[in-house]
Amino acid sequence: MKCTRNRSVIWAAALVLLGSFAAAQPQPSELTLVEVQDDLYVISNPFVPGNVTVLLTDEGVIMVDNKFAWDYDNMMAMIGTLTDQPVKYVINTHYHGDHTGGNEQAQNDGTVVVASENARLKMIEASQPGLPDITLDEHAFVHLGGKVAEVFRFGRSHTDGDVVVYFPEHRVLTAGDMFTYGASVPQLIDYAGGGSARAWTRTLDEVLRLDFDTVVPGHGDVTNKAAMAEFRDQTLTLRIQVRDMLANGSSRADIEQMLRNDYNWADLHVQRGLDGLIVEAQ
Repeated sequence: MKCTRNRSVIWAAALVLLGSFAAAQPQPSELTLVEVQDDLYVISNPFVPGNVTVLLTDEGVIMVDNKFAWDYDNMMAMIGTLTDQPVKYVINTHYHGDHTGGNEQAQNDGTVVVASENARLKMIEASQPGLPDITLDEHAFVHLGGKVAEVFRFGRSHTDGDVVVYFPEHRVLTAGDMFTYGASVPQLIDYAGGGSARAWTRTLDEVLRLDFDTVVPGHGDVTNKAAMAEFRDQTLTLRIQVRDMLANGSSRADIEQMLRNDYNWADLHVQRGLDGLIVEAQ
């Protein structure tokens, strides 16, 4: 797999994936509204911040993730073109700032924030505002207006607090950064955030047992289950490739160069992921 996207774009993407606010310019993102079904939408943008899923009901809105703080007003205005109902719940897929940046403003507007307990703990460690109001360990239901969003935490992947949000009536899954789609945002193993290359593959195996057709990735275009399955295979291939290189005497520098060339890793991917990946691949 040879990727040739502009490295500066990927470097910027890597920074905001970890919520590095100081490295990102606080300018509102150029947002696009994508209709998935007549009551289910995605607010997207090129590269970063992360995708937002919006479920409309007669009693309010359920959102999944909420980009950066400086995107909040634009997101709310965009949702206002769809419904006059308030946002009742925001579900954070993980703790990174490009998915949780709007939490504090949402809470000020009366929205309840839901996340995994591990994500909340990571937010506390990072001194992030807008800590989740409700947390889960493995599974929770969010009911509103006769509709439901199921929240699952299957295990470690991008971090140790990742959840997916499943809309069973729609056969749609919102994956967060457990699944990113496209070469512009490569797989980032945030070992400092509890991530794991080895566990990632197993976690995706559990996710893929759910009955869905459409996937909203953490970054990239809305796609399908087959694309997620391909991504799962890539997580295994990457680890096997590193294991085989180690067995053949390759150095850390050799492995880093392979990851940069074949998987489009940028500096932050290397800083956050390389040493942990080598340990897990041995």
